[in-house]
Amino acid sequence: MPEPTTTTAAEVTAAPARRSLGTGPGRLLVTVYGVFTVAAASRSLYQLIAQFHVAPLAYSLSAVSAVVYGFILFSLVRGGEGARKAAVVSCALELIGVVGIGTWTLVDPSAFPDATVWSDYGMDYLFIPVVLPVTGLMWLRRSRTAA
Repeated sequence: MPEPTTTTAAEVTAAPARRSLGTGPGRLLVTVYGVFTVAAASRSLYQLIAQFHVAPLAYSLSAVSAVVYGFILFSLVRGGEGARKAAVVSCALELIGVVGIGTWTLVDPSAFPDATVWSDYGMDYLFIPVVLPVTGLMWLRRSRTAA
């Protein structure tokens, strides 16, 4: 007959719990990142297949944004400290991308015959692309201190 197993308090505290980052206010972030992942991926896929010759740089950058959104979404859903750190780095890179590409599209509009997701700081998307990484970084910082 198998012996019953007991878990001591030391064993419970030794095993770090994977805290989901997509709970509470994080659910809204998961939802928005999910929508943006699908939107950016489907838009860029169509543009890369059907219109690549029109604006290859813009369409490639839209594909990059879809990958970034997807990785952040995955990190938020996965949870845990490692995923939180990866999401922080990704959100910071996303913010740098939005500001950099947004500025580039204003300074040299001829480089972008068609818009990217991050053009004009995400103006076509109600500036959500520039607000989203800031909100994400704030949530990820709060989730670290709460853990």
